[in-house]
Amino acid sequence: MTIAYITHPACRLHDMGAAHPEAPARLAAIEDQLLASGFELALRRYDAPAVTREQLHRVHDPHYVERIFALAPTSGLYWLDRDTAMNPHTLDAARHAAGAVVAAVDLVLAGETTCVFCAIRPPGHHAERAAAMGCCLFNNIAVGAAHALTHYGLQRIAIVDFDVHHGNGTEDIFHDDPRVLFCSSFQHPFFPHSDTGAPGAHMVKTPLDAGTGSLTFRERVGAEWLETLDAFEPELMMISAGFDAHWQDDLADLNLNERDYGWLTGELRQLADRHAGGRIISVLEGGYVLPALARSVAAHLDALLG
Repeated sequence: MTIAYITHPACRLHDMGAAHPEAPARLAAIEDQLLASGFELALRRYDAPAVTREQLHRVHDPHYVERIFALAPTSGLYWLDRDTAMNPHTLDAARHAAGAVVAAVDLVLAGETTCVFCAIRPPGHHAERAAAMGCCLFNNIAVGAAHALTHYGLQRIAIVDFDVHHGNGTEDIFHDDPRVLFCSSFQHPFFPHSDTGAPGAHMVKTPLDAGTGSLTFRERVGAEWLETLDAFEPELMMISAGFDAHWQDDLADLNLNERDYGWLTGELRQLADRHAGGRIISVLEGGYVLPALARSVAAHLDALLG
């Protein structure tokens, strides 16, 4: 078995300044770890295409999309909020980041592969229908899910988000669409300061107190996600893979480790095998301490390989 690995050189050119943790070095650290771990033989590499406006408009307000295109600077940085800036390469990076997930959907639904990892940035799960925030411009995983729903007619897609921050943008986009089951674990209270109430039975929130470690995380996810996912019988499993709940990531206060990411990925892999013909697409979100991020991604991909 191999993993389709989708990325694009533009994703390394988006840069919000030397002090910003969402930095190009994140992708370089992942690549170095995969090379050192011998993963190269298990990867089939693809360049991400650029997303189209039509694909973006399925999940984002057209006026918002045009605003992002219009605000792209020709020099320097343009700040959309305190965490999210555009440099002259950001729009290109964001278009290829979203396009990577569209390409991933095409690969798995055409039967060319069953497993894809999108090594992309900027991340996406905080981008709402009409708002950029939290380093995110376009909601990459939502764009891919909407492509699967619209272009391929899928009726049941599961999106699992284990970033330390709640995937508020994904919830905002799909809160009225029961075809998408969205499960999100996150530190609470914490950015983006979401409430803990779910807008429907297809939105499962798992807020975690600061200091939560492996045992509680596994108990909560096992109790709140796995049976619900099994009953939903997804035709496609998608993962917003954020690794910033790692104990070494000092931007947050959860105490997970790479073995936890491997465990959860293995559970999701089994669910995908049972219900989705093994089709599983993982999309990079957070993770900012480079050694922890790199080891966590390696554990994640190892579990995806089964």
